[in-house]
Amino acid sequence: MAKVGIICGSESDLPKMKEAAEVLEQFGATPEVVVASAHRAPTLVHEWASTAADRGIEVIIAGAGMAAALPGVVAAATPLPVIGVPLKGSSALEGVDALYSIVQMPPGVPVATVAIDGAKNAAYLAVSILGLKHPTYREQMIAHKEQMARKAREAYERSLGQA
Repeated sequence: MAKVGIICGSESDLPKMKEAAEVLEQFGATPEVVVASAHRAPTLVHEWASTAADRGIEVIIAGAGMAAALPGVVAAATPLPVIGVPLKGSSALEGVDALYSIVQMPPGVPVATVAIDGAKNAAYLAVSILGLKHPTYREQMIAHKEQMARKAREAYERSLGQA
């Protein structure tokens, strides 16, 4: 069973980031969820991220709002793939500030970025990454996509009868 780290900058981010944990659990991956602020506790964030691989973590999902430094700080401290989730938070900018902060990383410190409040897609991306090493996750992702396609086809066919 693969392990995915989930880190968010504050407890108020937990409800949204737990959506990622739920998706990971559906695929049989084990989430390690922590709260640590890149601005208020940078040493703690660095310690957690730099030792993640030693704890068996293979991919990290980092969610943050507003200035959203957390995903970049995590990516700077680990060789593991990092997926950033920009969160709406309490900013008047509705998460666009977080999106720009996460997506505009300097060369050599990549952070894959999903949509604002896209924790579920971050988890699906993490499962896809795990599938590169673990065939079980790849097979589950194939089955998941086939199920989505089946549901879409069924909706299409139902809609034909309504015209």
